[in-house]
Amino acid sequence: MHKIWLIIQREYLVRVRKKSFIVMTLLGPLLLASIMVVPIWLATVSDTTDTIEVLDESGKFTNAFKNNAETKYIQVSGSLEQQKAAFLKTDYTALLYIPPLNLDNPEGIRLYSKTNLGITKLAQLENVLKKEVETLKFKQSGIDREVLEKMKTDVTISTMNLSESGEQNNNTMVTTAAGYLGAILIYMFIFIYGVQIMRGVIEEKTSRIVEVIISSVKPFQLMAGKIIGIAAVGLTQFLLWIILSSAVTTVVSSRFEVDRFSNDRISETLKSSKDPSQAMEMNNMLSALDNLNIPKLLFCFVFYFLGGYLLYGALFGAVGSAVDNETDTQQFMLPITIPLVLSFIVAQTVIIKNPDGPVAFWMSMIPFTSPIAMMLRLPFGVPTWQVLLSMLLLILGFICTTWIAARIYRVGILLYGKKPTYRELSKWLFYKV
Repeated sequence: MHKIWLIIQREYLVRVRKKSFIVMTLLGPLLLASIMVVPIWLATVSDTTDTIEVLDESGKFTNAFKNNAETKYIQVSGSLEQQKAAFLKTDYTALLYIPPLNLDNPEGIRLYSKTNLGITKLAQLENVLKKEVETLKFKQSGIDREVLEKMKTDVTISTMNLSESGEQNNNTMVTTAAGYLGAILIYMFIFIYGVQIMRGVIEEKTSRIVEVIISSVKPFQLMAGKIIGIAAVGLTQFLLWIILSSAVTTVVSSRFEVDRFSNDRISETLKSSKDPSQAMEMNNMLSALDNLNIPKLLFCFVFYFLGGYLLYGALFGAVGSAVDNETDTQQFMLPITIPLVLSFIVAQTVIIKNPDGPVAFWMSMIPFTSPIAMMLRLPFGVPTWQVLLSMLLLILGFICTTWIAARIYRVGILLYGKKPTYRELSKWLFYKV
């Protein structure tokens, strides 16, 4: 055990002292915050007023286009060729040409611009034309559009979780996002740190350092120390990210005054808000976020991260021991990566749609897919017995794969110049060394 501890110390200290680890640990929360803040900031910075000329030969859209902060419309007249020539001499954004139209089949509308117009702007123009054509057709039919618009009503369903302890506000979007976040982080870290194990083993093997090391320790002790040491590096980075993210989130929340959407202040916010529905939506999202069982999710996240990492890390270590360079790892990587990739594909098509269905249940029980599948299901609420059974199976899966990986590792670590096949790997399981 003492030798394993020495290897863990070596693997941990070597990696946490690297500049790449320190830089990524510091940048991680900032990058996460930038994903939320930068799009809002860029949208504000990039806001410009476009000027669009409208040549309406149909005469039906004279008052349809209203100026706003983003777009200014200028009505022009004359022939199309004249206006195209005049448009080229201006710095206007576009020229919209509307020929005489048949309302039942409004074709021939064209938009001329010097560069490609953004898809959002094009959609806005199409929406204005569509509404105006509909209004004209209503008039022809003798239907009052204002009456029809008043009859339209938006219906919003507030989802609640009901249990013996009471009811709690729920938001499917928040729940899904929480599940995805946990699953993506586990997926990323299994690959990032699993590949680190594999590369570390290949480097030690090709430099023949491993021959010196295993003269003092057993191959299993070396593999176990390496896997646990790198897992400690991952946990350290997670812990630092949680602390730094909490600090960044606090700053961002205070900057955007997120507290005004809390339950205590929402009534006050609604009175002064220009868009009460949006304020209520924010309030529902924050309430749903508060109702998530964060301690349980964090505990399960750490468990499934460690369980999934240890299971796959042992296999990555075995692959690294079986080859002489990274190029040869491709043939063995595919069977390892398929369960992880499959988890994400099935997550988007099946698990999110039916988190309590049979596919979601069995994928959260199979050790190779449970770290991702169970993290996706947990925010929706999973019976305790299912969580415990999944954890037990993951532990058994880890023990089984570690035994297999250790049998391959002890032979492969000292084998040079030979490209093993799957058949040969299976024989290594029963070698007596």
